Amino acid sequence: MSKLILEAKHIVKNYASHRALNDVSIAVPEKTIFGLLGPNGAGKTSLIRIINQITGPDSGDIFLDGELLNRAHIKDIGYLPEERGLYKKMKVGEQALYLAQLKGMDKAVAKAKLMDWFERFEISEWWNKKVDELSKGMAQKIQFITTVLHEPKLLILDEPFSGFDPINTNLVKSEILRLKEKGTSIILSTHNMDSVEEICDSIALINKSEKLLDGTVKDIKDQFKTQTYELDFTGSIIGFTNALWTNFELLEKETEGDNHKCKVKILNNKMGLNELLSATLPEVKFNSVSEVVPSMNDIFIQVIEAKNAQS
Repeated sequence: MSKLILEAKHIVKNYASHRALNDVSIAVPEKTIFGLLGPNGAGKTSLIRIINQITGPDSGDIFLDGELLNRAHIKDIGYLPEERGLYKKMKVGEQALYLAQLKGMDKAVAKAKLMDWFERFEISEWWNKKVDELSKGMAQKIQFITTVLHEPKLLILDEPFSGFDPINTNLVKSEILRLKEKGTSIILSTHNMDSVEEICDSIALINKSEKLLDGTVKDIKDQFKTQTYELDFTGSIIGFTNALWTNFELLEKETEGDNHKCKVKILNNKMGLNELLSATLPEVKFNSVSEVVPSMNDIFIQVIEAKNAQS
């Protein structure tokens, strides 16, 4: 098993009569991107605030790099909250340097690293501008840079793509992946399921204060496969349909001349793709065959709806 950078064990958090987290445990492997998912109000922010020691749990423990979480770990964590906040009347470079020094960085070292980041993000000309002159997206770039500048062991990003256009979203994604390659461990809290599929190694899904699902993205997608295939072929659609018989179900079909595209589900759990192809090959010639793999968005909705139906 991979070494864990963060482990939360049986976390419970109450606010007055509301239980925000109910026996939630997560394990974040080192040098990976971990997606923390869930609808609004699920408990994600409460867990993030506990990891950042902004609040404490009512019960349960957090371990960072094998040690019980303590005040000394503040320097090891970088946190980009969803609610952005910069001092509007300060100059951009002056503020970035100030925030870097708050995290214990030497001013000269911080300035050199900031210059490198500003160049990479193509915002060097904004160094002497005031923050209130920045667009929302530009301000988010500055906050992202100041969050990662001190090279923390653990980086927590809460909706880091919010407000970005597609070009800047891709820029930030590529930087997150670059940080991972350099050894940073990252918790990504987001509603953007496309980003989860693109960059997350594993996830945990929280809903109504409870963890419903966790594991690697690949294992979870495999778990929710339904033995459904998309088939593109030429030949007799009637012969193809008759060959399916009772072990297979035709879910969708699209016909253009002698070419057909069908979606077929295998109903008999003792059968697989080989049996599907063997049953239908005498009737048609296949152009392509692909398995239907559920998206993380589909899985997210399915799991949440199933849980809500039980409530």
